[in-house]
Amino acid sequence: MAVIAPFLPANWSIVLRAVSDLFDESAIARIERQIDEWLGRARASHVNILAVDRSDEDEFRWYVRMAGEEKDFTTIWFTLGQRTLRYETYVMPAPEQNSEALYESLLRRNEKLVGVHFSIGLEDAIYLRGEIGLAALNETELDRIIGTLYSTVEQLFWPLLEIGYAKAATLRTQRDSTRTI
Repeated sequence: MAVIAPFLPANWSIVLRAVSDLFDESAIARIERQIDEWLGRARASHVNILAVDRSDEDEFRWYVRMAGEEKDFTTIWFTLGQRTLRYETYVMPAPEQNSEALYESLLRRNEKLVGVHFSIGLEDAIYLRGEIGLAALNETELDRIIGTLYSTVEQLFWPLLEIGYAKAATLRTQRDSTRTI
């Protein structure tokens, strides 16, 4: 780098810091314990969080299952890496109709979202995903992430279904008419 350094722009150190820090095993173990504690407190303080559990596999992965009002359940998966915590939730299956309109709607909504984005996953299903650098992760941020994913799904679930499925509006009306106040 010494040979290249004279040719680098003055703000090159900002570019170098843009890559997330790599955390060693002891730091990852500490963060893993913190996430366990934070998610435990979130479950205790939020009545709509039904379960918090860990993956049985070797990777550091948690899920948070939440009861919803618009979508019956939202499950958020967290995956801890050496640089970031990734998070995602399944929103809906691939559209049966109006796929171009649905994808356009998702891309336009991505412009307004902070810390998450819509994406197409397995079998063309729609997901809401994001990640945060471990250096920025704290309990407040974890709570913000859970709240953002949950509220985005709750707000957009039926409008997105109604674009992608002909029967969605009828199902929504039937569902709403059978609900007790």
